[in-house]
Amino acid sequence: MEAGLPSGIITFAMRKIRFAKGEFYHVYNRGVDKRPIFLDVEDIKRFYQSMEEFNTKNPIGSIFENSFAKKNKLGSGASKLVNFISYCLNPNHYHFILEQVLDNGIEKFLHRLGTGYTKYFNNKQKRSGYLFQGAFKSSHINSNEYLLHVSAYVNLNKRVHKISDKNLSWSSWNEYVGKTKNSFCKKDIITGQFKSSEEYKNFAENSLVDILKRKEAEKEIENLLLD
Repeated sequence: MEAGLPSGIITFAMRKIRFAKGEFYHVYNRGVDKRPIFLDVEDIKRFYQSMEEFNTKNPIGSIFENSFAKKNKLGSGASKLVNFISYCLNPNHYHFILEQVLDNGIEKFLHRLGTGYTKYFNNKQKRSGYLFQGAFKSSHINSNEYLLHVSAYVNLNKRVHKISDKNLSWSSWNEYVGKTKNSFCKKDIITGQFKSSEEYKNFAENSLVDILKRKEAEKEIENLLLD
């Protein structure tokens, strides 16, 4: 294990945990049988839209129904279920760092997100059945050090998987390094610990190097055990 690198970043906890308000969690899921969940830019845009619109205390029904509510200025309640700290969307999986805002917020939000997006995807592709590989997985981020390192892992996740297609791999990285004025994420808890976006960028890239070294070491150990 690399010195100073918290456990749980590569070998994720998969046990059932109880989510608490004000706590931070790394949650993730992938397509069933590792299948792609985003086939084109329209898909990833729809999922990103779902991340925003389903994150509300009061159910919205569907994104289609919610579009009429917004036009008529009815709204669906401003209270969020979760705060996004960082995210990445890859062709066959996603990672989020979430802060729970309301009781059961994470579970409610991810249920709505998964159900709503699956209906959209299945209708578009004329398929049926599950899209995601069971329930989402999660780990409690129980230290500041862990939070900082896992933010690097999530923000730079496409480098972990060597994904070159930027159209099918989105993340909050540009928010963190000042390349966009988008403020989707509540990132101050992390960026506020650095003097500048450049300092965070250097930290994250160095952290990723350590994470990838550890990942390779674990792979080598696994191969030895299988021999």
